[in-house]
Amino acid sequence: MSNPYTSFEFVSRAKLPTRFGQFVIHGFVDTSNNQEHVALSYGEWAEDDVVPIRIHSECLTGDALFSIKCDCGFQLERALQNIVANGCGVLLYLRQEGRGIGLLNKIKAYSLQDEGYDTVEANEHLGFDADIRDYSICKTMLDTLNVKRVELMTNNPKKVKALKDMGIDVVRRMPIDHGITDANKGYLKTKTEKLGHTFNTDHLK
Repeated sequence: MSNPYTSFEFVSRAKLPTRFGQFVIHGFVDTSNNQEHVALSYGEWAEDDVVPIRIHSECLTGDALFSIKCDCGFQLERALQNIVANGCGVLLYLRQEGRGIGLLNKIKAYSLQDEGYDTVEANEHLGFDADIRDYSICKTMLDTLNVKRVELMTNNPKKVKALKDMGIDVVRRMPIDHGITDANKGYLKTKTEKLGHTFNTDHLK
């Protein structure tokens, strides 16, 4: 059987001081499409340690432009805080804007949401599935960082399944309910009801 991960390669690493702490940034590429991804690591761990990790898909609007239409920027910040508080951990930052549809298509989806579509309906109206992200590169990233057992910070059960299917031992899941605002309650409710994400729905009323 061919190895499904042969197109993923580690490129380089460097120190990355942040306002949260001193991280190391690791660069990776999918040579099948030249898509670039990064991992941020903090601290040290032994091979058998359970390492807290976050798989975070790029969200320019939330991560860099401070949008509160989603909870992405809030989750990114909380994940980095959790990693530093724990003393070690990894953030996998995947270049999969708009659940894989790309930035400009995401803006089109936002326009449809302004007209009353929910986030799933908007993607589907544009001809996409609700979520087309691929987590395959996570295997190469975690292997490179010598991470075998993880505590996964997520509300998305599909990420848990994806890691388990790749042979990563997901010891436990840590909910990351953070950044719920009046502007994104509808978005989060849709993720709960249509995509199976696990939120405390009391916060969404």
